[in-house]
Amino acid sequence: MTGDVLGQVHRDEWGRLLGRLIRTSGRPDLAEDALAEAFAQAAAQWPTDPPANPAGWLAATAQRRLVDAQRSEIRRRAPQFRSAVVAAAAPPPDRPSLPGDDVDDRLALLFMATHPALADEVRPALALRFVLGVPTESIATLFLVPTATMAARLTRAKRRLADVGAAFRVPDVAAWPDRVDDVARALYLAFTAVYVPGDDAARRLADAAEVVRLAVLAADLMPSSDVLQALAALVQLHHARRDARFADDDVPVLLAQQDRTRWRADETATALRRLTALAPTDGYVEELRLQALIAAFHNTAVTAGDTEWAGIARAYRRLEALTGSPIVRLNRAVAEGEAHGAMAGLAVLRAVGERLPGHHRVELVRAELLLRDGRDAEARLALTAALAAAPNGPERRHIAARLRELT
Repeated sequence: MTGDVLGQVHRDEWGRLLGRLIRTSGRPDLAEDALAEAFAQAAAQWPTDPPANPAGWLAATAQRRLVDAQRSEIRRRAPQFRSAVVAAAAPPPDRPSLPGDDVDDRLALLFMATHPALADEVRPALALRFVLGVPTESIATLFLVPTATMAARLTRAKRRLADVGAAFRVPDVAAWPDRVDDVARALYLAFTAVYVPGDDAARRLADAAEVVRLAVLAADLMPSSDVLQALAALVQLHHARRDARFADDDVPVLLAQQDRTRWRADETATALRRLTALAPTDGYVEELRLQALIAAFHNTAVTAGDTEWAGIARAYRRLEALTGSPIVRLNRAVAEGEAHGAMAGLAVLRAVGERLPGHHRVELVRAELLLRDGRDAEARLALTAALAAAPNGPERRHIAARLRELT
């Protein structure tokens, strides 16, 4: 059996298998370790001795590993721990009836990974690990920390879940609004981490694919959740442009300069169906819906010149009113400049500079607006300031190239 087959089984079955193990044991820490060990054993054994039922083999092997781990822990700890393990292994009462235990388990994994007892920054990482089985090394790279640091965070998170007795079940429907928002915020944080500018475009796009897969899975598992539908639409629209996002040297290609024939029209269409089913509202779901709407304006423009900038500017005004974010206002300055002229954009930008002093993107946007207004000398000064403030990497190389064009 090839590694490709094992990889496909990992992709398709990890969340289901882990969910079953946690449901029967009540121990996310031991269950995840047991399943990882089963996959490691499969990688060594399957090439010469492939099983007829790969998922069944993994389930049985992981269950044996889990039982061994529980027995070992019971021997190490005080006698009273035995009763806690037995109680945790009991199935939760009145578990909501959903179409299939595997669906219920993956939903429960999402809710467990975003449990309120966990720190905000670890929730998206744990969701990627629990539901999709993304390797710890890949998660660490995504969040720009050493592998050992991320491994320690995940271990602490799993212990925390065990310590607080986090129930492995889908919360009651009455608790869904707050808990589903937690799920959406965690996945959005993971998505934004993917698109922080950096090197190695291929790896970043692979990371993005995993986050998009998880967001779409969450939306498909909870089709009545508007916030998850909005999130799925947003990430699908952005990811549909992935083939045109980077040049060969990993430098990001500006949206206006991307080859739109390489955008995935089928994925855009799927996202638009989600988006158009959502009505304007308020709260976090509206923040995501507006961001998705802005992305949709871009994705549906045949050329950069066809972009409906006035609609984008209106969406940014509403988004800024909801969030008060200076980054949203920075993006709004670009949209206002495109829709209503450079002076309109510069007027919006003034307040951003006060809230993000010395930020390289503020100076970069200022330079582009000044160029549009014919003020080349001032634009060069702004680009010079942007270059001085920019971190190393693709963004800095882009600013340097832009400055060379003007000198």
